[in-house]
Amino acid sequence: MSSKRFKKLTEDNNLKGDIFSKLISEIKKNCTVKFDESIDLSLQIYNKQKKNEINIRTSVNLPCGTGKSVKIGVVCEDTKQQNAKDAGAEVVGGDELIEKIKSGDLDFDKLICTSSMMPKLAKLGKVLGPKGLMPNPKLGTVSDDISTAVKNAKSGQVEIRNDKDGNIGVSIGKKSFSDENLTKNFNAILDALDKEKSNNNVKGNLIKNSFITSTMGRSFKLKLEKSI
Repeated sequence: MSSKRFKKLTEDNNLKGDIFSKLISEIKKNCTVKFDESIDLSLQIYNKQKKNEINIRTSVNLPCGTGKSVKIGVVCEDTKQQNAKDAGAEVVGGDELIEKIKSGDLDFDKLICTSSMMPKLAKLGKVLGPKGLMPNPKLGTVSDDISTAVKNAKSGQVEIRNDKDGNIGVSIGKKSFSDENLTKNFNAILDALDKEKSNNNVKGNLIKNSFITSTMGRSFKLKLEKSI
């Protein structure tokens, strides 16, 4: 049964499909709880192509950040551990950290590692994989430039990846963000997807359906102003 709060949310059928600039104020109006709700995109792509299956795996640095605090773990050589700490990583180590991870101690939101340490981490796929924490070069989480990788993760880097059904979920900020900043982040996501479309040689449209919602609000169908 819907809560009283949810029943009060806007139900204007005319807003079921519209462009981002016209929907964002309505989305914010639907944010009626006390905490600062996230503004999220839900996209569905045509991942079943005639000759191959499309799997999007990329990252994008949102120009206005995410509004979220991210705890970073770094697995690297001893010589790079201080660089990782200076860049803001909270959990840093080498072989000893790998052992902690192996035992299920995952005290971080995102894991970054150097290329030389990746073969050791790759053996922990059953531990890291289900949590979406396995480092990946395409996502910027396997890098020998540890300082830059950590700073990117801290400053608003988000991952864009689809599941087996072609669904992508990604946050573009918080209710407290200005409309201008949310728009900048939204456009950065679309630009990244447009690039992935080109990289994967997709014929026709990549995005099948798109929706926008807040953490506790209703979902609205989103019309893209350009085909991707």
